[in-house]
Amino acid sequence: MKKKTKMSKKNNKLQNYDVVIIGGGMVGASQAAALAHLPIQICVVDAGPGKSHWSPEVYDLRVSAITRASQNVFINTGVWQGIENRRVQPYEEMHVWDATGDGSIDFYAEDIGEPNLGHIIENSVIVGALLDVLKQHDNVNYLSHSKPTALEVSDTSVQVSLDSGQTLDAKLIIGADGARSWVREQLKIETEGWSYGQKGLVTTVKMSAEKTPGAWQRFLPSGPLAFLPVSSDEYSIVWTTAEAAADHLLTLDDAAFIAALNEALGSSEIGEVINVAQRAAFPLRLQHSKTYCKSRVVLVGDAAHTIHPLAGQGVNLGLMDVADLTQILERAHSKHQDIGVYSLLRKYERKRKGRNLLTMFSMDGFKRLFCNTDQPWVAIRNSGLSLTHKLNPLKNKIIRQAMGLTDDFPKLTKNPE
Repeated sequence: MKKKTKMSKKNNKLQNYDVVIIGGGMVGASQAAALAHLPIQICVVDAGPGKSHWSPEVYDLRVSAITRASQNVFINTGVWQGIENRRVQPYEEMHVWDATGDGSIDFYAEDIGEPNLGHIIENSVIVGALLDVLKQHDNVNYLSHSKPTALEVSDTSVQVSLDSGQTLDAKLIIGADGARSWVREQLKIETEGWSYGQKGLVTTVKMSAEKTPGAWQRFLPSGPLAFLPVSSDEYSIVWTTAEAAADHLLTLDDAAFIAALNEALGSSEIGEVINVAQRAAFPLRLQHSKTYCKSRVVLVGDAAHTIHPLAGQGVNLGLMDVADLTQILERAHSKHQDIGVYSLLRKYERKRKGRNLLTMFSMDGFKRLFCNTDQPWVAIRNSGLSLTHKLNPLKNKIIRQAMGLTDDFPKLTKNPE
């Protein structure tokens, strides 16, 4: 494997790569790790510090519910061991119920012959494990504290200028730089979508009872309240509510906030909240790029699509982008094809766009259904939840699909054993 090009911020010469990835978060770093086994030169450009802020003493405010398909992406790229060496919480059950009625549905790993339904992992744990793996690859250069300033596309290559004065030349630029993507702006790719007028309030709480780790989600008229286990009696919560209500909850002292949270949770098997960590809130919106690619430039993750967090599918969709794009680029490289041509990148767009739109609008539909307080809709959704709970084949098919346990997923999402 070729040695990576060592780059100094004082070096203004043109640096040549095969792939430059803008954005070094969970999706961008995963994309680099997925391509690193190929005999190509890769550069990751990230505005951040190039290190994880994970601490074993406290839980990260932001966590992800990682599906089996996403877990396999991490296994196949050598990242999973680093995640396990830090901190990861599998969960065996998932319970969903409606606050305005008696409708509920429960999922159990044992019903589908799986050891768990997924894993709750702190975002900083994932990033830290990814960065460790990237350091092991001589053909990957990770530029931290770096921001792109200009993008120029030609027929045969694409160049990106950095605030350090460096210019990178590549066959392909991958934009993994989030919902406010600089890459997308440079390409003048328009987006469609809307604000939900809601915020997701996040924190970590300790409960009064210990229980087999499970995910719990109560649908309130104002939005879903999710409890995601990080231990047997501690949970990361995502409380979706109106922007003004979220802002008010942030101003409460711990005792008042705990009281409001316990009222929102209602009676449940996981007991009551007895302690709470620091809190934060972020605005929620649906956003979708009209196209995912142009010649020599392609978008992945939140740069291409953002979704309501009620089912925790955001980062999983991004990792599926990574898996499909990797498979397409691997095949092209094996055939000595140009990996940056539009016709090739369009294959990725056609593969991902339909799946992403289906998930996005399914989640949007669920959100609108469960926030509707009109009595006919309340009756319909409660009956639907209870009926689906009784239909085990349908229920198990739903959870297997959500976990990515289907034959039509890309190679990177499959168990390597």
